[in-house]
Amino acid sequence: MPRNQRKIPVNTMDDAFNRGIAMDRNSIKKSDFITAIQKEAASQPHRDEGYTFHILEKGAVVMEIDFQTYHVSAPAVVYLHPDQVHRMHDIDDIIVCSLSISSENLNAAHIEILQELTPAVPLALSSEAFVVVAEYFALSLKCYRQKENRLYHMLVKDSCNALITYLLSVFLNQNKPEEAFSRFDKVNKSFRKLLERNYCSLKRPGEYAALLHISTAYLNECVKNATGLSVSQLIQDRVILEARRLLYHTDKSVKEIAFELGYADYPYFSRLFSKATGNTAIAFRKKNHD
Repeated sequence: MPRNQRKIPVNTMDDAFNRGIAMDRNSIKKSDFITAIQKEAASQPHRDEGYTFHILEKGAVVMEIDFQTYHVSAPAVVYLHPDQVHRMHDIDDIIVCSLSISSENLNAAHIEILQELTPAVPLALSSEAFVVVAEYFALSLKCYRQKENRLYHMLVKDSCNALITYLLSVFLNQNKPEEAFSRFDKVNKSFRKLLERNYCSLKRPGEYAALLHISTAYLNECVKNATGLSVSQLIQDRVILEARRLLYHTDKSVKEIAFELGYADYPYFSRLFSKATGNTAIAFRKKNHD
């Protein structure tokens, strides 16, 4: 980790027109990373500025997303939410099609679905699905390169959203269809949206129940039935994930991280982290940086 790194690095979009959409198709060989400096730069953990899709057309890659390691082989698609920290560990000569898009350019319905998908496991594509995805991407990339078109931004935005619609349909087909959702699932879904927005400020199940206009007992019943976990556990898990991100990827002090995550009582946060992970915050940082 670089010295004096106060924030997790963010890869900004390579977007000369500053329109909030960036895409490209690249061939990357293992031999492109010969020196230690090249390998370190390629494997630097980071977040992406936009909602990002990597469509692996050829080859294989080993990547880490929020402390989980995935071995991905083509054809496959990897979706990354802007909050997620990720890095590449290894590649086997790949061809990858990448799209990064800002929330301003996404259809509102897409944003809602993408929030629900997070975290999403890299998804293997069937041959049939890959052909359709490749055709959508090729058309979108062709539109993206038509810089002189008078309707350029509209053309690129709409073509990219069409591609994303199809990608989301592939992801959702792997999950339970909406009509099969029970009342428990629907309450859990609403709770998870609130949790993502408020985990730094709201730490008690009753606070979320009040926002949902239901009793704490009913919220716990729904979440337990939908996930097998309690509301308190899910709140704690979300806080601990962000704590691990900040401990690993920045050099902020444990006290600074505790305050950022909404804990004025630093010793309480330290005990919470130790109980949840089996390590003190300092030991977790040292273990993962040795």
